[in-house]
Amino acid sequence: MQRDKATNVISFAMQEGEGSGINPLLLGDVVISAETAARDAAEAGIGFEEELWFLLLHGILHLLGYDHERGTAAEARRMEAREAELFAQLRREFVTG
Repeated sequence: MQRDKATNVISFAMQEGEGSGINPLLLGDVVISAETAARDAAEAGIGFEEELWFLLLHGILHLLGYDHERGTAAEARRMEAREAELFAQLRREFVTG
């Protein structure tokens, strides 16, 4: 992955694959840039905590094999749809309490 700017989240998978072939107890690591997340949250007009939850979910989806950057447009839409579905649940449970 080559980027010419700061990223808000990056995932490091312990194993490759998607779905049932992945050990759910050892997916990998998700690293979130708090500084970038805070800036992104302020620009979007949302809370920092909400942004952190979103980025954590986004990183976990990458660890599960979803890819919006290197995949097709259909794969990106699939990831975005799953992300929206799961984030709505997260917001109800954790973000908005």
